Amino acid sequence: MLEKLIAIESRFEELNRLLEENAGDYQKVIELSKERADLEPIVEKAQEYRTVLKQIEEARTLLESGDEELRELAEADLETLEPRQEVLEKELKTLLIPKDPRDERNVIVEIRAGTGGEEAALFAGDLFRMYSRYAEKRGWSVEIISQNETGIGGYKEIIFMVKGKGAYSRLKYESGVHRVQRIPVTESSGRIHTSTATVAVLAEVDEVDINIPDSDLEIEVYRSAGAGGQNVQKNSTAVRITHLPTGIVVACQDERSQLQNKLRAMSILRAKLYEIEEQKRQQELDATRRSQVGTGERAEKIRTYNFPQSRVTDHRIGISSYNLPAVLDGEIDLFIDELALRSETERLATGADEDEE
Repeated sequence: MLEKLIAIESRFEELNRLLEENAGDYQKVIELSKERADLEPIVEKAQEYRTVLKQIEEARTLLESGDEELRELAEADLETLEPRQEVLEKELKTLLIPKDPRDERNVIVEIRAGTGGEEAALFAGDLFRMYSRYAEKRGWSVEIISQNETGIGGYKEIIFMVKGKGAYSRLKYESGVHRVQRIPVTESSGRIHTSTATVAVLAEVDEVDINIPDSDLEIEVYRSAGAGGQNVQKNSTAVRITHLPTGIVVACQDERSQLQNKLRAMSILRAKLYEIEEQKRQQELDATRRSQVGTGERAEKIRTYNFPQSRVTDHRIGISSYNLPAVLDGEIDLFIDELALRSETERLATGADEDEE
C-alpha cells in the first residue's frame, strides 16, 4: 500500500507542476484539475497516515526509556494511535480501489412496461414518478427524452435523463425488473394481479468516450406522433437512428426540432454502446455477471411492490420497507444505501485478493 501511496503522491506533485506550466491552456487545466481533485483526498489521508506512523514509532521508542512517566505517556499515546492507524489503513484501502469512472455522471433511465398489459403501463408511470421525486429530493433535474403514453396515465415506455452530480452512483442499482402486486383499477372482481416493468440505467457518455462512425448509422426522419398515433407536427422533426453493427434502434420525437431530437437520440445510442462495451469488460472479469434488465418475466425480479401489505422488498439484499407510499414518493435510500455498502464491501474484497496476487 505504501508503494501505491508514494506513486500517487508523486503524481500529485507532478500535477501541481503541470497546472502552473499549462496555465494558459484552458482545456488542459480542466483535465489536470479533475485528476488532481480525484487524488487530493488520498494524498491528504496518506499524509495523516504517515504522521500517525511516525508518532507510533516515537511512542514505541519511549517505551524503552528508563523514565517511568515517559513510558506511561507513551502507552497512553499508543492506545489512541494504534486504533487510529487501523482506521486510516482501512480508509486508504477503500480510496485506493479504482472506482467506476461513470459514478459522477448524469444518467439516462429507460422504463418499459413488461408483463401485465395496461396495469404494467400504469406501474411504469408509478416508477417514473418515484424516480422523479427521488431526483427532486437530491436536487437533481429530470428531462423527458421520449415517451409512449397510454390512455389512462401509464407508459408503454418512457426515457428520461436525470442530471446531477453522482446520479449514476446512486441510480445504477435500480436497473432490473420491478414487480408490482395489487388490484388494478380496471379489475372489477378485486383480484390481485402481478405485473412488471423493466428499468435500465445508463450513464451519459461524452462523444470522446466512444466513437461512432457515420457509416454505422442509418438515420430516418418522420413526423412526431401524439397519443393515439395522430401527427402533432407538420414538419418531420422526429428522428429514428439505427446502429447497423448492433441493430440497436433509438427514436426521439419530444423535442421541437429535428436537430434536438437527433442530439438526444445520439446521446442515448452512445450510452447504450458504452454499456455494451462495459458489460463485455465486466464479463471478462466475472463470467457470472448477469445483464441489467433480462427479459421482463416475473421471475427475474429485483424488487417487489406489494400494495395489499404496503410492503416493498428488494430481493438482492433481503430488505423490506413497510411504507410503500413513502417508497413511491422517492424514499428509496433504504435500498440504495445497503446496495452501495455491499458493492463497496465486494470491491474491498476484490482489491484485497488482487493485492495478495
